[in-house]
Amino acid sequence: MTGGRIVRRTLTRNVRRVSIGTVLICIHQLAETAVPITLGWIIDSAITSGDVPWFVVSILGLAALFLCLTTAYQFGMRFLNVALQHEAHRIRMEVTGRILDPRGLDTTLRGGELLTISSTDAEQSAWFLDLFPRIAAAATAVIATAVALMVIDVPLGLAIFVGTPVFVAVLQLVAPRVTRRAAEQQRTVAEATALATDLVSGHRSIEGIGAETEAATRYRRASTKALRAALLTARSLATQLGITTGVSAVVAATVAGLAGYFALTGRISVGELIAVVGLAQFLIEPLGVLSSTPAIIARARASADRVALVLGAERILNHGTERVTGQRLDLAFRGVAHRSLQGLDLDIASGEIVAILAYGPEDAESIVAVLSGQVSPADIAGDVLLAGTPTREIELSEVRRSIVVEPHVSDLFADTVKNNITAGRGHTDRNLAEALRASGADQIVATHADGLEQRLTERGANLSGGQRQRIALARALFAEPPVLVLHEPTTAVDSVTEHAVARGIATLRHGPAVQTPKTTIIVTSSPALLSVAHRVVVLRDGRIAADAPHSVLLERADDYAEAVLR
Repeated sequence: MTGGRIVRRTLTRNVRRVSIGTVLICIHQLAETAVPITLGWIIDSAITSGDVPWFVVSILGLAALFLCLTTAYQFGMRFLNVALQHEAHRIRMEVTGRILDPRGLDTTLRGGELLTISSTDAEQSAWFLDLFPRIAAAATAVIATAVALMVIDVPLGLAIFVGTPVFVAVLQLVAPRVTRRAAEQQRTVAEATALATDLVSGHRSIEGIGAETEAATRYRRASTKALRAALLTARSLATQLGITTGVSAVVAATVAGLAGYFALTGRISVGELIAVVGLAQFLIEPLGVLSSTPAIIARARASADRVALVLGAERILNHGTERVTGQRLDLAFRGVAHRSLQGLDLDIASGEIVAILAYGPEDAESIVAVLSGQVSPADIAGDVLLAGTPTREIELSEVRRSIVVEPHVSDLFADTVKNNITAGRGHTDRNLAEALRASGADQIVATHADGLEQRLTERGANLSGGQRQRIALARALFAEPPVLVLHEPTTAVDSVTEHAVARGIATLRHGPAVQTPKTTIIVTSSPALLSVAHRVVVLRDGRIAADAPHSVLLERADDYAEAVLR
């Protein structure tokens, strides 16, 4: 996928509307060209002769000409604008769909850059549907004007045929620089946007470590770089506009001056002089359109190239077509190696609560990444088995339905507490109440006047860290997946709440009322959560160092007790 292919595809799938719109806009320009010619003809044929009836007929003809050019423009622009807006919408949906594809996107672009591409760049990629018709219409106007002038007097038409290539040559000289600088400007703006997005999303952490000054300095550098690129682009555009405006003015003035001389010498009539002056003045508009198009094309092409980066990116995951059956979904690791993990072998039976304590945080992050199903199979050695079948051979939707991973840092969206938990899924009040109680989120609901209808701001910024954790945990528990993986779900809550949450998770997913066996894996160092697990798997240096109940490890492993007791 390339920017050129994006442009060709954009034109191809809108060829009908663009063709009709282009024809109508060209008709509009031909009618515009005919206006000064008609005025000159009326002066010579009706006003000079004093023929009143013929003058009335001529005025009616001029009115019909204006009606034609107005109608052609309105309907032409309607076709083009409909095509433009529909195509911009389609590109936005394609880019957004690719970004949100469950199979992931293999790209180095950050969240802020992807946001810019899915909005601004998607919009600007569709500009070609308006650009090419405008170029065609402007070229039609220039050619029609030159032909009309040649009919009046050959040297006048030759002035246009000679001046226009000079004009186009000037455009070609400055266009590459404008294109490069426009692309650089868009790139630096996207980087600044990405950095701003990262800083806003992590502002609490930045405040916590006292890094506000450093964060502000980094953003100031990025913004200054974007400013310099914008100023360079503006300077190039201003230079181009000044040169091309000057050239077009010289061409128009030359034609008008030459026509005045011919009128004085009797070579052309007064009506023809009026027509030539009108055509010379009209000529400035299409030449101005031609002068402005390189800059717009540069922006649109740069945007198309950036859209191609997303639409052409490889998918991270390519799962198979197998499906898992039965109620018991045992989980197993066979020689799994990823980042810090080294040949991990582990069996987790359906219905177990297994806690994983990693002495190194990199081991915890690695095993959560493997279980999340968002890592390319090429980056993982060995197999993760679900009900005896490697997960890479199972349909992705089936894996996502069976295994839900709640990361340590979870995002909440701007909506009600209830919608953040149910996430659009159907529910009963009982299931929702159980998830709230098990996660401790019922306290949040009870202390707010609006209860479940309390509105959250973006990322849940109007909640404390502990409240956000409990809402996210309630969402994970409410989903009731066969296998639930939790990564440090209680680090921001107090110890009393932590113990209540630990008991709540165990009761909700593994209590006597549970009919279908569920598996819960908790990657944590919390004593409360470790104590409710059936067994604890200890990871050291990417390998399993111990596998036993929490109470046994406390008695037999001094380093374990030192790591978890607090």
